[in-house]
Amino acid sequence: MKVAGMQKNKFKTIPKFKNEDEERDFWAKADTSEYFDFDNPVKLDLSELKPSTESISLRLPSFLLSRIKELANKKDVPYQSLMKIFLAEKVEEALRKSLK
Repeated sequence: MKVAGMQKNKFKTIPKFKNEDEERDFWAKADTSEYFDFDNPVKLDLSELKPSTESISLRLPSFLLSRIKELANKKDVPYQSLMKIFLAEKVEEALRKSLK
C-alpha cells in the first residue's frame, strides 16, 4: 500500500567496499543512474577541507631562521606558518613566470 506523498526509493543502495581498488572497479562498471538522482543533486561544500600535509626536515642557516622568527613575531604568526606563506608565494610567482 502506498501512502500519499511517499515514494519507494527507486535507487539502489551503494555497497560497502573493502578498499579504494574495489570501489574503483565497481564504479567503472556500474550504471550510476541506478544509484544517484541526477535531477536532484546534493550540494557539496568543501570550503573547510584542509589540504593534506607532509612533514619534512629542512636545514636552514641559523641567522636565516632567526630572521624568519623575528618577522613572524612582528606579524604575530607562527614562524612555520610564515615560512609556508613565503614558499607558496614564491612557488606561485615562479610558476607564473615559467608560463610566459
